[in-house]
Amino acid sequence: MAAEPGSSDREAVLDELRRLRSRMPQLTGALAAGVDGLVVAHDLPGVDPEGLAALTAAELGVAVRVSDATGKGELRELLVRGEDGYVATYAAGRSAVLTLLAEDRVNVGRLHLEGRRAAARIGELVDAAEDAAKALRPARAATTRTRTTRTPRTSTTTTDARTATDS
Repeated sequence: MAAEPGSSDREAVLDELRRLRSRMPQLTGALAAGVDGLVVAHDLPGVDPEGLAALTAAELGVAVRVSDATGKGELRELLVRGEDGYVATYAAGRSAVLTLLAEDRVNVGRLHLEGRRAAARIGELVDAAEDAAKALRPARAATTRTRTTRTPRTSTTTTDARTATDS
């Protein structure tokens, strides 16, 4: 995220992650991060949140390029299935993503349903926090730079002045 949300915004995102995990017991972790790879909030027992946020940003970059190259439009979500479960990543607003870790026995349809809803809510929270932060920044007045011309230095020439001691 370009502008980090305040602590109340961060708590609202964390509350959303916790509600999601309580609705889906097969979730083993949840992370909200900026597309820049910085953690917004997380509920990831036993997983390094900074490392996962950085990996999420990297996978997101590749997935966006694949989606663009194949003409499938703007990336919405990404699902990775491993031997022991799933990693699902969802676009969340303009500048955030939601990454969910789930057990292998999860209902993937429900994972998508709940993940999409939570991503939409988190996107609203993060986007609102960014908009509020932008509104608080002082507007930079457009200053017009004028160029002043420099006056050339005049060289002082020494005249052939003679003093009384020169003769």
